[in-house]
Amino acid sequence: MSRIARIERTTRESSITVEIDLDGTGKTDISTRVPFFDHMLTAFGAHGGFDLTVRSVGDIEIEAHHTVEDTMIVLGQAIADALGDKAGIRRFADAWIPMDETLVQGVVDVSGRPYCVFTGEPEHMLTSVIGAGYSGGDQGPVTSYATVINQHVWESLALNARIALHVRVLYGRDPHHITEAEFKAVARALRAAVEPDPRITGIPSTKGTL
Repeated sequence: MSRIARIERTTRESSITVEIDLDGTGKTDISTRVPFFDHMLTAFGAHGGFDLTVRSVGDIEIEAHHTVEDTMIVLGQAIADALGDKAGIRRFADAWIPMDETLVQGVVDVSGRPYCVFTGEPEHMLTSVIGAGYSGGDQGPVTSYATVINQHVWESLALNARIALHVRVLYGRDPHHITEAEFKAVARALRAAVEPDPRITGIPSTKGTL
């Protein structure tokens, strides 16, 4: 069974294309003009074991918000489309990711009922900025990533992938480590949740549908 999807979305603020293979090998090809976000999506694909291609063009002359938000919307839609009827998957999974001084837990239920709980980020994440500011250099314009958007990142993914997602930062200091541990924890949990379970042949729900 092929679990591959391609989703495109264009608005006045961005143009996004995402391709995903849930049964890939972690190959990624990412371009959003937000270098730190590229780094995070690369980690998401690699640690999720997903083949992931992302092409995002947005109004980064304003800031990265629209590009990041819209990319996560489309990524969620692509995950939902690739999952199909969800027959035979494990459905539930969690992952703990340490990054030096940081520890993050990601928990996933591929439930068909979107919900997001996001807790534990230290207050300095509301004002931290990672990466270069807007620039029109040789590589084209790029912009920085404000970590205040992290909660919205996971809300957007959960809503559009139609999953229940809990992301819990137990502790951490470095904004880079905290954000990257979140992406890796969600990727690892999602990887396990969407894996085929050899003991399950139908829909893993007493309702008969997810």
